[in-house]
Amino acid sequence: MKILTQWLRAYLPGLNTSDNQLAEDLTLRGIAVEGVFDLGAGNGSLYEMDITTNRVDAMNHYGVAREAAAIYGLKLPGLQFALPRPKAAAKPFSVKIEAQDACGRFTARVLRDVAIGESKDWFPGAEVATYFKLLEQKMILNAVDATNYAWLAMGQPTHAFDLDKIEGGIVVRRAQKGERLRTLDSVERVLDAEDLVVADHAKPLALAGVMGGWDTMITPATKNVLVEAAWFDPMAVRRTTRRHGLHTDASHRFERGADFNAAPAASALVCAILLANGGWIEGELVDVRVAAMEEKTARRKPIALKLSEVQRILGETVEEDGILAATVEGVLKALGCGLAGQAASAELAKDDAAWSVTLPSWRLDLEREIDLVEEIARVYGYNRFANTLPAFGEGVKALPWAASEDAVRRVLMAAGFHEAISSTFCSAAEAAMTAQQPGQVVPLGNPLSEEAGVLRPSLVPGMLGMITGNLHRDVGDVQLFEVGTIFSGTTEKVEERPALAFGATGSSPETGPLHASRAVDFYDMKGVVEQVLGRFQMRAMYFDRFPAEAGLAPAWLHPYRAARVVAEGVTVGWFGQAHPREAEERKLATASRLKEPVLVGELYLDRLYKLPLRKPVAHEISRFQPVRRDFSLILDEGIAWETVEHALEGLQIPELVDWRVREVFRDARLGKGEYSLLLGVTFQAPDRTLREEELKDFETRVVEAVGKAGARLRR
Repeated sequence: MKILTQWLRAYLPGLNTSDNQLAEDLTLRGIAVEGVFDLGAGNGSLYEMDITTNRVDAMNHYGVAREAAAIYGLKLPGLQFALPRPKAAAKPFSVKIEAQDACGRFTARVLRDVAIGESKDWFPGAEVATYFKLLEQKMILNAVDATNYAWLAMGQPTHAFDLDKIEGGIVVRRAQKGERLRTLDSVERVLDAEDLVVADHAKPLALAGVMGGWDTMITPATKNVLVEAAWFDPMAVRRTTRRHGLHTDASHRFERGADFNAAPAASALVCAILLANGGWIEGELVDVRVAAMEEKTARRKPIALKLSEVQRILGETVEEDGILAATVEGVLKALGCGLAGQAASAELAKDDAAWSVTLPSWRLDLEREIDLVEEIARVYGYNRFANTLPAFGEGVKALPWAASEDAVRRVLMAAGFHEAISSTFCSAAEAAMTAQQPGQVVPLGNPLSEEAGVLRPSLVPGMLGMITGNLHRDVGDVQLFEVGTIFSGTTEKVEERPALAFGATGSSPETGPLHASRAVDFYDMKGVVEQVLGRFQMRAMYFDRFPAEAGLAPAWLHPYRAARVVAEGVTVGWFGQAHPREAEERKLATASRLKEPVLVGELYLDRLYKLPLRKPVAHEISRFQPVRRDFSLILDEGIAWETVEHALEGLQIPELVDWRVREVFRDARLGKGEYSLLLGVTFQAPDRTLREEELKDFETRVVEAVGKAGARLRR
């Protein structure tokens, strides 16, 4: 925004600092001056300023003058504008606030016989034409210029209505769905039931806090004017601007929290400029307030502040005395705070001062004691604090699950996967599809877009999006994983939990010079899951699935190509092929990719992290000869290798050090529904060479164990 130093000096006649020095001092205090432009002799300088969104109080000339007064210890006169004595009205102008959750204050003043025309400088030091010319602000009519002058001067948006076009009185209410309003930009807008409007007893007159209406705008023919100055809730204004795609100077300030107490002074300022061309005031100022809104803004609870806490947080200064009670009082009073409690005095111990600080109505960003401490440091000057190193009492402590998280990452990277990071937000539709429990989705209060409207309840939407992005950029082989946080609960109470998502498509990670090229499949993903879970100590882990008609599998998985992962009796994740619906919506199921399905899965790491990591155990290598025996077995197709493996584990023969499948053979000469399996076992003792009679006993026990599992020796 643009600020004139000539205007600043009109508020602070005792400001003797040069424009360049003032710009530097303001910038050091967080009121950044990006550029200083000399306007010629007698006109001072033009500041190009970058005011942060939380400092709406400084988005005007008087607010910047307040900051300068605080820096240099100058007294800033209050904003008071003398008006002629009003003539008595037959009855007060009618103002009613129906939407009391969105409008906290509404003031109205009636002006009669106003001459609408060119603006006149209404008193020396407040030259409308001079200031507007230096700011390159277009002058229109005195009524419009007066409202523009008010927000440039003191940051309070106002509006002037043609009083003769208002039917009855003013009502601040929500719009009726489907109502129409032609705004000052000549666009007819269809209103929503959530829109806040200033209306009369028959029709809407303006989008409250955003833009006035065409039908009641000031024209050269206007004779009677209603001057409005109000306070509107930031969220209500923001929703209206987003809904209608409008952003105005008024909405810019109301969205960030205007001054609740500025309306009467702003109304007087606008009226003074209008009355410079003639006219008179009818009746007293109508000032309607909503007590609940006033309590939240202008009458917030005082904040307790201790000098000892200020000194502890801010530390040493370059001055030997440091920050004293008088320093704190001087800064806070200059910023508009009220102080009650102990005052600075020579007898008062340095560390004993304490205050109850009343907050100014124009500083809604001040909420806690630490905010006041920051204000003291800012105005005092960061450059006046000594350079010291922060205190450090103990070493850095890793999070309790850091080792487990590192183990998961190492397993996946060793399996050929690349780590990726996706957005923390997703759409409401994606959240509903991937949430573990219905109704546990956390919406954002002010989302960036519909595609990023809720906190993600799962990492799956981001994983599918990243795979889609790669495939659409002709990256055919994709193996990705993400370790991140997922969210559930309600807006009032949000729960955060760690999770792991992984996905793959294209060629298998094992493809290389020694492997035939093949597409990644379900069992590749199953193997990855087994490797991850294998890093944790658990007594039981298995995979299962539910019938498609049961509807228990996640909606993002193929109903017939998905599996649940269970560890220690608890579901720790799901994986499988992406649902055909998802593949179609993301344009993954093209003719060239039908044979390369997208595999995706998610593990709930908060449940896995409750299990201890498996610790590797080193065994001394035996110096004695191992003995290998092979057994050709015949099994029914319904008997899985897992059954045979459990039978061998149950033998608990210390000398049985290894067993594995050497070969699987299927042939019509076998019985119907049977297959042959070549089982290879290895025996080895750590302290001796095995004798033949021992080996025969081991072999017999192996045959008996697999026989109980349903296998028989092939003859």
